[in-house]
Amino acid sequence: MNSAKEANFRALTGLRMVAASLVFIYHNRKYWRSSLHPELLRFLNEGHMGVSLFFVLSGFLIAYTYADKTLDSPGAYLRYMALRAARILPLYWLILTASYVDWGFPATGETWATYTLAHAFSRQHILDAIAQAWSLNVELCFYLLAPVLYLFLKKRPLLPILFCLVLLGVAALTGILWHRLNGNPLGVLYPFDFLLQSTFFGRFMEFLWGMGLAAFLRGDLNWALLLPKKHSTLIGALGIMVALYLIGLLEPNIFTHGTDHPLGLLTRATLFPWLVVCLLYGLIHERTVLQRFLGSRPMELLGKASFAFYLIHISYVNIRIRQWLLLPDRNFLLLWVVSIVLYLFFEKPLHKLLRKCIQKSRQPLNQA
Repeated sequence: MNSAKEANFRALTGLRMVAASLVFIYHNRKYWRSSLHPELLRFLNEGHMGVSLFFVLSGFLIAYTYADKTLDSPGAYLRYMALRAARILPLYWLILTASYVDWGFPATGETWATYTLAHAFSRQHILDAIAQAWSLNVELCFYLLAPVLYLFLKKRPLLPILFCLVLLGVAALTGILWHRLNGNPLGVLYPFDFLLQSTFFGRFMEFLWGMGLAAFLRGDLNWALLLPKKHSTLIGALGIMVALYLIGLLEPNIFTHGTDHPLGLLTRATLFPWLVVCLLYGLIHERTVLQRFLGSRPMELLGKASFAFYLIHISYVNIRIRQWLLLPDRNFLLLWVVSIVLYLFFEKPLHKLLRKCIQKSRQPLNQA
């Protein structure tokens, strides 16, 4: 990636801060329900779509950075997976271990499941320990399949969709058979709405949209007709806000999501990720105020610390901080300060060390 593109890609890093903040607002909206206008609350109820933004961005960055190089050899694929695991697991394991040491370890099976993120395949246990970590399970599933999906994407644009639909069918059938065999008490891959909402098998379209943009920019896919010729940033940014509000119109009440409705689910899989793709394309290629703001050094730092923020904004760390101090903003700014500290003094140096160790063998893969 040349220096000009690196400068443009900084705006994508800053965008991660926005996505993480959306999720924070979503999780804290219950404290403001009585004081917010119903139409604003309708918008905030769909703040969980910040996770969808993360998924589209992840699909783009992984495909753009690695493409099909990870299939050159088994060793290359293993190094790729090791790099991805080194990016997300150490900080998660640190926070998970701290919570267990503080509050006590659960049964051995549950402990093993949370450390491997396998608990997120179970409807009953998906929110165990660090509740928001369910999305890390979705990410890891994508990382495992990304090289194959990109290979399919280059051959036929619809092939990765068909492949993922087959995986969805297999996962759904597994859950149903398990349910008929013994009732599937843990809700593993069951019921179907759980699969669609909380696993890679139901969220694959968000990643594929991001991969499609990467394939277009790399010259592996002709997507010219799918992207605006002008004002991509404006179309994407305003479109995302409008889409969130429109999805909110499908909410039966202020305690549920519009994505629980089939039309909202379809919007999340098609219109919303397309708008995110428009925004990403605009941030890369258009010189705008938003690009300069998101690409600024402070926003870049916040974007890099966004993973730490995501892991601490609810659950163990947030609970402990609130017991010590609770500010009117629900500790929003304080949590960002803690996140920056975690990023600079734990996540960044440890990842640098692990990456150096992983890349010692043969020709290293690029960093993402």
